Amino acid sequence: MLTTILAAGATPPENNFGLMNSLNEGGPVTWTVAVILTIFLFFTLYILFTKLFEQQKVINQGKRVGAQFWSANSLREGAAKLEKNSAYRQIVDDGLLAQEQHGRLTDPVEAHDWVHGSLARSEAAINSQLGGGLAFLATVGSTAPFIGLFGTVLGIYRALIKIGQAGQASIDKVAGPVGEALIMTAFGLVVAVPAVLAFNYLQRRNKAIAENLSAFSNDVLGYIASDGAVKPSIAARKAPVAPAKPATTVTK
Repeated sequence: MLTTILAAGATPPENNFGLMNSLNEGGPVTWTVAVILTIFLFFTLYILFTKLFEQQKVINQGKRVGAQFWSANSLREGAAKLEKNSAYRQIVDDGLLAQEQHGRLTDPVEAHDWVHGSLARSEAAINSQLGGGLAFLATVGSTAPFIGLFGTVLGIYRALIKIGQAGQASIDKVAGPVGEALIMTAFGLVVAVPAVLAFNYLQRRNKAIAENLSAFSNDVLGYIASDGAVKPSIAARKAPVAPAKPATTVTK
């Protein structure tokens, strides 16, 4: 009876194998690795959400081009209907500016080549802006596992030192360093996998946006080169077809 009472009142043993204890076990080097991986994870999520917002904004602008821009009587009138500082308006403004600048050139250059080069530079600038930050995601995806592996190697090294000092591989001597090593490995993968997935997803969306911008730029070039005679056809809404009336027969 006394043994039962003492067992019930005994305090549970302290847990010395938690996350913080494992990091403290590793010391400054392990904490440095953990902080670096945390910074990588933060900037990965930041770039992912900011780029998704920028891409969706350009995609929405492209959906409004067909309904607003090409129904205008001129490029300037159509550009006024587009959002300021938008990707599609930048292409139109650069095309109109190149058309004006061609008349002031002293060295004869074909208008088609001059305008085409200006539109290509405008596309490249937009694509470069959309691709900003993707290099960081690729770097994180390729280096984060190795940074975590560095912490793993240090944890295993400390476990071997404790085994050598104790003379035997008891679980209480190696549990801390080995646990720290496994945490660093897992942390590196947790940072690397989202970075790789985000890079591939954003890259695919940028490719689709670049194709739409290239098609729009080609249409603008055709409009300028033909002085407005060539432009994309806008699908008109079809009026509902009235049902045919049955033919009436006239009897004599």
